[in-house]
Amino acid sequence: MTFDHLQKLVAMMFLPDGTGGTCQRYTGVDVKTLNPLVAAYVGDAYFSLFVRGRLLSYEQSKVQVLNQFGAQIVSAVWQARAYRDIEALLTAEEQAVYRRGRNAKSHAPRKATVAEYHMSTGFEAVLGTLYLTEQYDRLYEVAEASFQSIARQMMAEMKNKK
Repeated sequence: MTFDHLQKLVAMMFLPDGTGGTCQRYTGVDVKTLNPLVAAYVGDAYFSLFVRGRLLSYEQSKVQVLNQFGAQIVSAVWQARAYRDIEALLTAEEQAVYRRGRNAKSHAPRKATVAEYHMSTGFEAVLGTLYLTEQYDRLYEVAEASFQSIARQMMAEMKNKK
């Protein structure tokens, strides 16, 4: 992003309120009308922070290891695998959110298949929706089940490679 582009974004997003602060454009979030990719954006941030916190239960001194391992866990590939494992735990409403996120038009990254990327986007949309609707207990339950699923699958994969 160029500096000129950043200046345009700041001018568009932050409007002065006349008292030295900025005016907010919205006072709330209507998750039902929100673009599912926006919910996925929030869900991605939440899951990344959740995983970082959980990894501290296993390692607390090697930040490079934490960063590399955390990045692996929150990748589209592993999120898609976790979703397949926890899909039955989701409510009908959460599955509908997943489908909206999965079917949203987006571009897949290089390290995942298109199907994996869309699955992970749907998964992130579920997490983002739970966060934005303040269903924190359920959010933790889904994130923890996903983390445990990924951990089990990673251990099984390592065992099979021996």
